Amino acid sequence: MAAAEEDLLGLGDGGEGKSGAAEDFKDGGKDAEPSFDWMPDGCVQMADGEYDVVVMGTGFTECLLSGLLSVMGMKVLVVDRNNYYGSEAASLNLTNLYKRFHDGASPQADFFATIGGANGPAKDRDFNVDLVPKFIMAHGNLVKILLHTKVTRYLDFKSIDGSFVVKGSKVHKVPATPQEALASSLMGMFEKRRFRTFLIYVADYDKDDPTTFKGRDLNAMTAQELYGAFGLDTYTQEFIGHAMALYMNDEYLSQPAVHLVNAVQLYSNSLTNYENAPSPYLYPMYGLGGLPESFSRLAAINGGTFMLNRDVDEILFDAEGKAWGIRGGNEVAKATMFIGEPSYFPAELVRATGQVVRSLCFLDHLPKNVGQCQTGQIILPGSQVGRQNDIYISFMSKKLEVVAPGVCLAIVSTRVEGHQNPVSEVEPGIALLGAGILQRFDSVSDCYEPVEDGLSNKCFISKSYDETSHFKTAADDVLDMYYRVTGEELDMSIDPKVPEPGDY
Repeated sequence: MAAAEEDLLGLGDGGEGKSGAAEDFKDGGKDAEPSFDWMPDGCVQMADGEYDVVVMGTGFTECLLSGLLSVMGMKVLVVDRNNYYGSEAASLNLTNLYKRFHDGASPQADFFATIGGANGPAKDRDFNVDLVPKFIMAHGNLVKILLHTKVTRYLDFKSIDGSFVVKGSKVHKVPATPQEALASSLMGMFEKRRFRTFLIYVADYDKDDPTTFKGRDLNAMTAQELYGAFGLDTYTQEFIGHAMALYMNDEYLSQPAVHLVNAVQLYSNSLTNYENAPSPYLYPMYGLGGLPESFSRLAAINGGTFMLNRDVDEILFDAEGKAWGIRGGNEVAKATMFIGEPSYFPAELVRATGQVVRSLCFLDHLPKNVGQCQTGQIILPGSQVGRQNDIYISFMSKKLEVVAPGVCLAIVSTRVEGHQNPVSEVEPGIALLGAGILQRFDSVSDCYEPVEDGLSNKCFISKSYDETSHFKTAADDVLDMYYRVTGEELDMSIDPKVPEPGDY
């Protein structure tokens, strides 16, 4: 981030974890620090001391909420133990990426040479590697949130080239229109026609127009029953549910069919949201790290204070169990509510929901069978490889300014199902990348969710990022947290179309 942007966000030198507000009370500033009757003995104020909201972490969810709440007029303090934005969803250059996976050790020259290959040693400035890459559904809730806050003025987006699904051991493009269904190699001739009929029904369905129901009550019948009504075979059901509706497992089959129809409509609408879009997904140029930075900028413009490289040692609770402050060292800040990642809160306030394994791979070629697509998502349904959970692959190139020319970044992820060697669980996805991985970084992350809604103890905790390569679940978490924090639904009636340059 440029120095001018750091000043805008009130980061000062960024290295000492002090905000501009805190510096006002040092020698040469104001004569004396204000006194607070709530201040514990031996402690001093953190930044301004009193806030409406303290946000812990600068991940996507936390920064988005800090921006939304600051626009509402709340006084917001954001702290992060890291010296960069994004937390677990940061975009890192090669040096910082290597340090993260090697306990802070710096990379040797051969590391850069291996990734750069024939183009010469790789350079940090050419890489913005997302730790948790997720594509954005073009007609989905996240785009509506971005437009609602107008942070799109700070970001440039590009369409992802392709959306794929695996059948057997081969990668196929996901058909999303009746025309594509007839041309798809995924199905035989008769199944194509049945699938086309299903897509036409879904496209025409309107919950406010009973004539489009065709005698079916989608709130009463299950997704499995709807598939049966169209005579769709098991594999067609599989790629509809997992690669179009983006369900993570097969539990949806016993749920009302209306949810399936709405999900497939979202996929199809995202595909047609922009003329000639090759897939339903968007991605910000220079990586996802631009999202939390943009919402941080929004919060700063509206009076928010940011403190990087500042850990939180303790959340302070009153006798009734309600949070009232945070302590970092001998500095304390008071607020009426606290928002943050699970890692900032006491263990008794969160529960484990499993683990996610991710492998970040640098290649000198594209994954198998994706044609000329430089960017894309591949979903490997779990049942194809004897698993309950799907395996997700996202791949990106220089087109998105996340890697150097001639390099492909592929990230393979899935939910751990209890194997003694969790990294081995992504191997079916790794096999689709082809031979010749230049560098590979593996991680296994614990996932958590809040035990309660936060209304009683004023601790509003986000969920850990899941294994999916899209933002559907993360955007849902934001909307749920916004409602719990404010008591109001976020207005999502905006037309979900990212504006072109000059629209603002």
